Amino acid sequence: MIFAVVDIETTGGYAAANGIIEISIQVVEDGVVTESFDTLINPNKTIPRYIQAFTGINNDMVAGAPQFEDVAEKIYHLLHDKIFVAHNVNFDYSFVKAHLAAYGYTLNTKKLCTVRLARQIFPGFPSYSLGNLCTLLEIDLVNRHRAGGDAAATVILLQKLLMQDEEKVKAHLKKNSKEQVLPPHVPKEHLQRLPAAPGVYYFHDNKGKVIYVGKAKSLKHRVNSHFSNNSASRQKQNFVRHIYAITFTRTGTELMAAILESTEIKRLWPPFNTSQKKPEEVFGIFVYEDQAGYMRLAIEKKRKNQNPIYTFHYKIDGHGVIRKLMRDFRLCPKLCFMQTDNDPCAGMQEDHCDGACEKKEHPAIYNNKAFAAIASLTHRLSYLVLDKGLTDEEISCIMILKGNFFGMGYLPKNLAQLTYDAVLPYIQPYKENSYIRSLVAAHAVKFPEQVQEID
Repeated sequence: MIFAVVDIETTGGYAAANGIIEISIQVVEDGVVTESFDTLINPNKTIPRYIQAFTGINNDMVAGAPQFEDVAEKIYHLLHDKIFVAHNVNFDYSFVKAHLAAYGYTLNTKKLCTVRLARQIFPGFPSYSLGNLCTLLEIDLVNRHRAGGDAAATVILLQKLLMQDEEKVKAHLKKNSKEQVLPPHVPKEHLQRLPAAPGVYYFHDNKGKVIYVGKAKSLKHRVNSHFSNNSASRQKQNFVRHIYAITFTRTGTELMAAILESTEIKRLWPPFNTSQKKPEEVFGIFVYEDQAGYMRLAIEKKRKNQNPIYTFHYKIDGHGVIRKLMRDFRLCPKLCFMQTDNDPCAGMQEDHCDGACEKKEHPAIYNNKAFAAIASLTHRLSYLVLDKGLTDEEISCIMILKGNFFGMGYLPKNLAQLTYDAVLPYIQPYKENSYIRSLVAAHAVKFPEQVQEID
């Protein structure tokens, strides 16, 4: 095994918008450093003051240094056929890979993280920072927070890890090992216990606080996908740096996972979630009479002091509702703005339009059908959405009361009656929002066989 031990200093925490200001590569073969490369790099941008204070590298020091383009070929040839080793490897690897890619070099090597290795081989330490490990393992650390000094200390750390348990090092390098992609502080068992089932997952920081919430059709697949690439984005690098634990809650269905995710984001307000934290953009179906006397249904963004007959979170959900109304009540797609071209009416071709768009159907007759369609939406139903549960002995249940989401839970399959009083003890109430209301309404339209009306 030939290792390339790498350390870099940068202008910031993620590669997409920051530069490398120093790099050190130490090639290690049979426990011996056979080649070294150390250089400052001009990032072509101002080094932030806190980085200058942290590393001791200032703008004057890099002014005459080579740019990354000047050393990219050298760096690539030192790394491309070696095992890339670093302390918190995904951070260094993401920067180097992104910078090499900018100049036409594709880096694709095995990775080895000395943080994750040290956690396994030397368990029980209070901290696995490079400085703390060097103190506990009696490694001389010279020029702390400079690439050359940190890389030299990481070489000695790697040697100690190999001497202590070489088999664990080899296990980390196996193709099916998750050790190369996991954040440095997350125990592998947290990934191994994730089921291939729907649910919600939580990323926690070092104090146990939830910093991200996500939903999944398959918890195992979705969480793995977060760590299966070396994205240079701010979000990915923040994940890698701040995640210390992963927990999850299984749900019976993907719909329940989406509902739980929404309520948890609004309850916990995790710092790395961006969706569903902005003011809700709600669409609605509005009704008006055109100049020819025909009632028209139109989807528009809901604004203050407007009263739509029906609301939803995504415009596509509204399209689904109107298409169902067109089929059920023989409404014209042109009068519902679902067909806006000058082609022949698709509704007439599909036999659910009686010619209102061509004035073949009297406005009064058409409007009676439109009013019936409107009534079907404004009659606020109470109903259950029933689907598979967590086990074969139960079914999942989402409760809608008078058009509003109330809560969800799991019912015994042998429950004698599906009445409000019988079901209520099994339902966990949740705070509703327009996103959840739209999700359930759209699902009920798509899967009417799962819907059970209740008084």
